[in-house]
Amino acid sequence: MKIGIISDIHGNLDALNSVLEGLKKENCERIFCLGDLAMAGPEPDKTVGFVRDLLKNSDFTLIQGNTDFMLSNYSEEIYKKLLELNTVMAHAYKSDCEVLSEDNKKFLSSLPITKEIELFNVKILLVHGSPRRQDENIFPDMPIKDVEEIVSSAKADLIFCGHTHLPCGYQTTTGKTVVNVGSVGRPFSQYPEACCAILDIKSDGTYEIKHKLIKYDFMSASEKLNNRNFEGSDKLAKMLIHATSRYPE
Repeated sequence: MKIGIISDIHGNLDALNSVLEGLKKENCERIFCLGDLAMAGPEPDKTVGFVRDLLKNSDFTLIQGNTDFMLSNYSEEIYKKLLELNTVMAHAYKSDCEVLSEDNKKFLSSLPITKEIELFNVKILLVHGSPRRQDENIFPDMPIKDVEEIVSSAKADLIFCGHTHLPCGYQTTTGKTVVNVGSVGRPFSQYPEACCAILDIKSDGTYEIKHKLIKYDFMSASEKLNNRNFEGSDKLAKMLIHATSRYPE
């Protein structure tokens, strides 16, 4: 069985459609999505609605990302914290909260934070950031002891995460496999391609995992984001074409 694992869509419906088509060509039978559906992207409300339709199929599994939680209930406290971190992201947050329908906000609020799945006696855990927190980072090139500490509480053989938008993977000395699947909608790379992962698991419980880059119409997505016209949307739009940092400058 092949399963596509995606994360961090961030309102980029152009990228999501291309990734789903790419995973279909890979003969993936199921999709696991690790959240962050809307924030700071070209089409936040439309993307959430699209994903809600995908959830009508039993082969699509979804958990909540940290920005899904943030968008589900606007808070001046969150807005002020974002202003201190990055003004563009603060403006995107406020604009997204205005654009999202109340039904879509309730939907984001209702999503589970984690999900445990067992396939062929392999225990799989889906998280957004880490088993401990939605917003905890699992970066490339971390010391393995730090990764092992982060996932120590997880009762799982295989852990999939996102959040950092940077794909990577670890095999711990305790036998856990940890895979950050990267980002579909806001890849932090000089190459504007959507990133996801594919799990190929056999009936005997053996498996292989690979990251996959998928081309999409990033110029269309960038133009849509630029046209949202909140303060800094042009900077976020440029990051869909070339991004080597986490936040726009």
